[in-house]
Amino acid sequence: MNAMDTRSASAVNEDELHALLDGRLDAAARADLEARLADDPAARATLQAWQQQRSALRNLYQPLLQEPVPASLRAAAIRAERAHSQALQWWRLGGMAAGLVLAFGLGWFSHGHSGRGDTLARAEPVREFIHQASVAHAVYAPEVRHPVEVGSAQEEHLVQWLSKRLGRPLKVPRLNEQGFELVGGRLLPGDDGARAQFMYQNARGERVTLYLGSTPADLQASTEFHYSGDGPVPSFYWVDEGYAYALSGTLTRQALLQLAQTVYHQL
Repeated sequence: MNAMDTRSASAVNEDELHALLDGRLDAAARADLEARLADDPAARATLQAWQQQRSALRNLYQPLLQEPVPASLRAAAIRAERAHSQALQWWRLGGMAAGLVLAFGLGWFSHGHSGRGDTLARAEPVREFIHQASVAHAVYAPEVRHPVEVGSAQEEHLVQWLSKRLGRPLKVPRLNEQGFELVGGRLLPGDDGARAQFMYQNARGERVTLYLGSTPADLQASTEFHYSGDGPVPSFYWVDEGYAYALSGTLTRQALLQLAQTVYHQL
């Protein structure tokens, strides 16, 4: 083997550099690699550059990593973990998530449909839709600087954008008389396509979110209205003209119900 073949065989590759940088080598492998690095200036330069990049990134985000987790996020995480544990337990017992969606009949409302009594919304698509609405609220409602993608100052653009993405003209309900001002909205993914979320806030800083999207295929004929305690926060859920809606928030059940009624009538 000539000198060129020897240098090629001992050249350090990027996988080995990553392993060294990440501390994934045992003592013998590390010593062997460091010895080969002594004869490979290009590999040494690459390793040094990576080390500097890692150090710069750590220094950049170190203050953020040292900040305490906001109490609202800790509480949301605890609630989400409890809900997840309960769901696993329910499925192990072989039943549908008991108490997942407690029906709260609101009578006929303005559409005059009969049969809107107290029933359990047991279908899996319903469970997923409500849970996604609740989790989306828990994720974005605590945000201080970026709670929405488009603020209320650009409401016309927000409505046009979300209407186009959801493929349906949308309307933003007004909750001013109930003390809640529109903060703005955002686009979210869903199992059946794009979803929209509108956020509202009152003078006390309490927030509620309206989550909406196309109705799961097997629920097209459903017009029932339900209360759900599933997920990090409670929600009221209903289906109307091929669309599903969920109003979520940490308000009392009665307060959330009153807001849901207002939203329902406006839509």
